[in-house]
Parts: sequence; C-alpha cells; structure tokens
Amino acid sequence: MVALAIVAAVLGVPTTASAAVVPVPETATLVSPNPADVTPHARDGETRAFAQVGNTVFVGGSFTQIRQTAASAWVTQRYLFAYDRITGTMSTTFLPVLDGAVNTLVAGPGGTLIAGGAFKNVNGVARRNLVALDPATGAIIDSWVGRSDGGTVRDLALHGNWLYVAGAFNWLNGTAHVGLGRLNATTGAIDPSFVVDATVGRHGTTSYVWTLDVAPDGDTLVVGGNFTLVNGLARNQIALVDVSATPTLLDWSTEKYSSPCASPSTFVHYVQDVKFGEDGSWFVVGSNGGGGWPTAYCDVLVRFETGARGSGLVATWADFTGNDTITSVEVADNVIYLGGHFRWMNNPNASDVAGPGAVDRLGIAAVTPATGMPVNWNPRRSGSASMPSGTSSWGSAVPVLWRGSDGLYFGHNSDGMGEEYHGRLGMFPLAGGRTFAPMNPPSATTGNLYLNTGAGTLAKVPFDGTALGTPATVSQPAYTEAGATWRVNDRIYWSHTVAGTPTGSRIDVSLFNGGAIGSSWEASGYNDWYNPAVLTGAFFLDGRLYYTRTGANNLYYRYFEIDGNYLGATEFVLPTTGVTWSGVRGMAWVGGRIVYGGTDGALRSAPFDPTFAASMAVDGATATVISAATPELSWSTPSTFFSVQ
Repeated sequence: MVALAIVAAVLGVPTTASAAVVPVPETATLVSPNPADVTPHARDGETRAFAQVGNTVFVGGSFTQIRQTAASAWVTQRYLFAYDRITGTMSTTFLPVLDGAVNTLVAGPGGTLIAGGAFKNVNGVARRNLVALDPATGAIIDSWVGRSDGGTVRDLALHGNWLYVAGAFNWLNGTAHVGLGRLNATTGAIDPSFVVDATVGRHGTTSYVWTLDVAPDGDTLVVGGNFTLVNGLARNQIALVDVSATPTLLDWSTEKYSSPCASPSTFVHYVQDVKFGEDGSWFVVGSNGGGGWPTAYCDVLVRFETGARGSGLVATWADFTGNDTITSVEVADNVIYLGGHFRWMNNPNASDVAGPGAVDRLGIAAVTPATGMPVNWNPRRSGSASMPSGTSSWGSAVPVLWRGSDGLYFGHNSDGMGEEYHGRLGMFPLAGGRTFAPMNPPSATTGNLYLNTGAGTLAKVPFDGTALGTPATVSQPAYTEAGATWRVNDRIYWSHTVAGTPTGSRIDVSLFNGGAIGSSWEASGYNDWYNPAVLTGAFFLDGRLYYTRTGANNLYYRYFEIDGNYLGATEFVLPTTGVTWSGVRGMAWVGGRIVYGGTDGALRSAPFDPTFAASMAVDGATATVISAATPELSWSTPSTFFSVQ
C-alpha cells in the first residue's frame, strides 16, 4: 500500500507532490463472500456486461453458449441473454441474435435495454455496434437511431437522458467523433454540443477510449484508454471532462500513465477501468501493465480527487498488486471492489511474489476508499474440487464487476469463484453480507493515561487534556512483555514480545474497557514480517498508525485497516518541526493533540492535524509541558495509551 497524497514515502518509493486530502473512513457494507447458487452459466469467451430491468438481469459478452445448472445441457445463445434475478431462470423470450460480442449494457429510459459492442447485425438487421432492444422480447426498437459507424463500442454510461459512448470509432450517427460521444438516451440522436475527441494512440497505434464513468451528480466524466491527446491537449490515457454545461476538458492531468509499463507492444494502454465514488468527489483507476511501478501506475489501484486541478497530479493512495493485472473496479456502499488476475494486495515491495505486507487476494478483492487497504473479505477466484468437465478455475480477466439491486455481479473468463462452479458469471448477494463501522481512539478529552511501570503493572493517571490527576497502580497480568500501545474503540493494540515469532515480536490485540486487559491474540498473520518492538510510541487515527521508532528522528505512519488488522506495507514520513522524535517514548492522541513522553521522563502535548501535512503536521514551538518527571512517575516508556475508562 502506497500513499502519495501527503507525504514522502521511504523504502525506495519516490517522493511526489501533495494532494492535500486525508480521506476519513466511513461505515461500509460488504456483500456476502458466498456467491448465489441460482445464477446460470455461460461457456467460452467471457462475460463483459450486466444490466437490470425490473427483476430481469441481462448478461453480455463474448460467450457462445449458456445453461441453467452444471447438470443442464448447453444451449447456443451468443453474446447476450437474460435471466430472472430471483429464481435464476433463463429467459425463453429474450433471445436476440447478434453477430458479435456485447461489451457494455445499460438499462435505458422507458424500460429499454441499450447494448454496445462489436456487432454489425442484430436480429438480421444492420445495427452497427449500438442497439436499443425491447427487454421482454429482444426485438429491436426501430425508432432508436444510435449507431457507431465503424470500430467498436467499449463502454456506455447513463446519467439522466444523456448516454455517453466510448470506444474505437471515428463516427457516431454519421457525425465525426473520435473515441467519445454523447447521445440522447431516449432517441439515440447525437448531441452536437459534445465535442470531445480522444486522439493519437500510444506507441503508434490507433486511439480508442476503453472505459468511462460519469459522476453521480452528472457534472464530471472520467475517461480512460489508448490516447495521448484530448481536444489537442496532452492527456495520456486518462482525462476529466466537465459535462455540467457545454462539455469542456478540465484542467486535470497526471504523468503517471505516460511512461510505458513492461511491454508496450502487449500493454499498449494500461488504464483498464475507472469508477467514481458515491459522492463523486473521487474516483478510482485499475490498471495492468506488468513492470513499471513506481514510475508509472502499472498493475495498481489508485484513488484520485475529482476536484484537484493542474498537471502532474498524483494519486491520494495506491495499492500495488506486485505486477498482476486489475481489469475491473466497482464502488458500492463505501467499498471498492476490484477484479483481475492478481494474487495479492498491499504488495508494493515485490514483483511476482508476495513481499512484506502482501495480503492474499486471488483475483477479487475489496478495499476501503479511505486508504485502499484490503478489508476482511476474501472469496477467492477459484473453483471447487469437483468442477464440471471442460471448465477452468482460473483465467486472465474479470472484465466486469457491477452492483445490481441485490448484490455484486461478476463476469470473468473462467468458471470458478468462491470455491464453487460459476461459469463465466455470478453474483455475490447483499443478503448475508455485513456492515462495519470505522474505529478510532476515544474522542473525549477527559479520561485516563495508562503508563507501563513494570511487568503486568500500569499507572492509571487521570487526565483532562491539560493536567494530570493522582495516579493509581493497577495490576494487569495479561499485559506483559509490552511495547508501544494504541487504543482503538473497545481494545488496545500492542507490541508484544513473543519468542518463536518471525521477528521476535508481533502486534497483538486485547479487549479493554477500563477493567482487566483481556488475553491477547495476534492481530493478523499477514503482519508477521513486521517487528513492532522497534516502535517507541504509537497512536491510531482514521485508518493510520502514527509512530516513532528506534534510531530515527521522524514521525511516521502506515495505513492500518482495523477490518482485518492489516498493516500497510509502506512507511511514510510526516513533515514536522521542533520535536525531537528520537527521544519520544509513548504517545496517545487526545482531542486533536499528540500527548507524548520522552527520555527525560516529561510528558508533553502538541497540536496535531494530518490535513496540514502538506506543510507541517506538528510544530514543536506550540508544544506544552504537561508534567516533568517525578520520583513516582517517569513518562519514558513506549507503553502509554489513553482511555476514557
């Protein structure tokens, strides 16, 4: 996991400009990791698109046959079919005949179904790459006049009555449009005010737009594909367009998709999918490309801010797979889902192997929008031990993830998902999923500071944010061999020296609400690479673990995802001044301030605001001394934390 928005990363990750935003985790809802059992199956090719009209789900792709169950006979139905979302029963009335693949589908106005792809004829009638169909019968709606006059249509996005069209074409409805256009969704008529052309393909190839999405408010369009210019201005693979009035290219560009990845002849373009967040203030981009990271965003999921302006923009965060492809992304219920043929997330320090911090995620994953860290959802893109004959458990792509009314639909070019047979498509239902809320340290400013004074013994010191009360000694036999400790919600996380562990210490968790500290357990085996014994103080806030460490004079942070307890693989330095961090011993976050001890035994506090990190997150000139060391109490241990109780 790599953050590029605020600070300079160490461990060889290059420094970049600040994006001046610190996303805050929000309550999120995950779909079930167990795919629905009733969805039908397709054969050959891949599933590329879904749409829903009423209770009918429509499926498009390059497949040639479908069947109801693993035991059913295959039925020839090329490129497009429908089924009942509740029962899974395939439609026997919606049977359109197309002569080429369907790449994209949208439920259009007035109960229509609009399809785009690489076809020339539908139901024996010329309909080049675009067609509107009756969702009950599959009949062509003759009055709908949208056409791509060559090439292919790769993607569609609908907002209100505007239908945005992306692909490899030079004409729409007989009007010159290169790669992009906008139609009246009801009639298919071209919008003459939309004049945005994506031109000049990379490496001497033909230009095209591969993917697009429109913000929920309809004001901004993001497009990605094989182009280097948009309306004559440099925009390598990705661009933003203001569509709130007369469509206008926005002053938003990045150089992170300019350099080639591993093989330009294979990965001509590497932006694979784009999707806006639910409030439209940000969007994510998934890519392929092989080697090239970190100069270029190859094989990485990144978040950009919609409102940013200027050139040379960088991502708010980046989650690198370790040189494996991401082919699709979807955003729903404050979760980002991604699919592809990756094997890990949070893997920036290795190539084609699991490096330090890598979290196993085979071909499908869910991450949090605030940090890009994986959450505890891992169905895996693999089949059962008894897959039907002729099927494949693994393939190169998940071309589409789509959130329907009842769950997350997936289309892939293989047949295994969630350790089950799901030929070319399936759905993770919302039923059986779960909601998780963000966790943080106490927001109150009055409570108690706890200080480790000996094996299994803590000093409990009342604290009102500015002054200390009379300490009391409390016995905590479950809290031994402890190092840096941080409070989160109803628990503490702490560095625990444990013999036989890979580094000699590990991050443990104990429940704590002011009484006895509970028996500890290892936070996550995925953190075994990290040695928390080097921490000299730590606190957690909004998805980040802030800390100091032995032998270094900086305030650092890593992402830390509570839903799974995964530690970010990249370390970042916050800009500060006036604090000797190498002398810090123990930290806590209390009411917007860092309360910290030191080697001199004194306790201090300083204002802390990570949103100021573009300039200075902590200014030691504003620090105050809360208490000097006393014969009874010395604030010189990493094992310090704050709790209301």
